[in-house]
Amino acid sequence: MNLPSNLRYTKDHEWISLDGNTATIGITDFAQQELGDIVYVDINTAGKALAAETVFGSVEAVKTVSDLFLPVAGTITEVNPVLNNQPELVNTAPYTDGWMIKMTVDNPADVEALMDAAAYEALVG
Repeated sequence: MNLPSNLRYTKDHEWISLDGNTATIGITDFAQQELGDIVYVDINTAGKALAAETVFGSVEAVKTVSDLFLPVAGTITEVNPVLNNQPELVNTAPYTDGWMIKMTVDNPADVEALMDAAAYEALVG
């Protein structure tokens, strides 16, 4: 399982990367493995300000649909447009080309409160 040490993680299996007050968010390698082949990504919350742990979209795999939860509060500024035609990037490149959203974070310190790679690895075992 791939867990980049420069990211933070949630109990709901999202990862977040912070650059200033702009965050990039996707689902973890563990999550995409559990879901199986991703066939559709549904995110229609661009431009919306949402609280932490609010559903910001969903991913559809061959056998299931799973909600996506925002790791921290903020405003969604961009949805990865490539996923419309290539949702499988969530499976093949969850930490790079398969990112889901970018957002402006209300409080960057909230990101530091999330799990580091070691804590997340302990969670998913």
